[in-house]
Amino acid sequence: MDSAITPQRDQETVVIRPSRDADVDAMLAIYRSHIRRGVENGVDSAGMAEPDDLRQRRKNLYNHRLPHLAATFRGEVIGYAYVVHFRKRPAYRYTAKHSIYVHHEHQGRGVGRLLLQALIDACAAAGFRQMIGYIDADNTASLAIHEKFGFARVGHLPGVAFRYGRWADTVMVQRSLGPGATEPPPAAGGVGR
Repeated sequence: MDSAITPQRDQETVVIRPSRDADVDAMLAIYRSHIRRGVENGVDSAGMAEPDDLRQRRKNLYNHRLPHLAATFRGEVIGYAYVVHFRKRPAYRYTAKHSIYVHHEHQGRGVGRLLLQALIDACAAAGFRQMIGYIDADNTASLAIHEKFGFARVGHLPGVAFRYGRWADTVMVQRSLGPGATEPPPAAGGVGR
């Protein structure tokens, strides 16, 4: 699934490919930066993901045939993205929840757009019918990209995060894949189970 795509602003190639164990340290650094963003020092970071946690998560996703992708630039991991089942109960087996993380030095260069397109393609090919995402309401760039890719704002969660000294809202977005909810799923099983 390696795909080379040239971002608009940089004439060098960003490669979107399945993540590898060797990517874990770089992905973890990106993740930690995102989840600590705006959270004051001294707040307990217990439960923060460790390298073995991320390796196990990747293994579980691959075992369930769920995409876990890396974006690389000049051989360096600059972003990653993955999906999980929206809910673990069987009725939700055709709905994926996605997450995308881009290194702060590479934001605004189209990396998130490339990862989102690759996730949409992978999820559609796997037979998912819906994709869900949760986005910080202040992240107007991510909301705009999701809207360009056909995601609709379907929920607003007020005051669910506390960062930068204030309560922050989260927006839930959703888009259909393939026939979406217009026809029943195939008779066999589900996706990635």
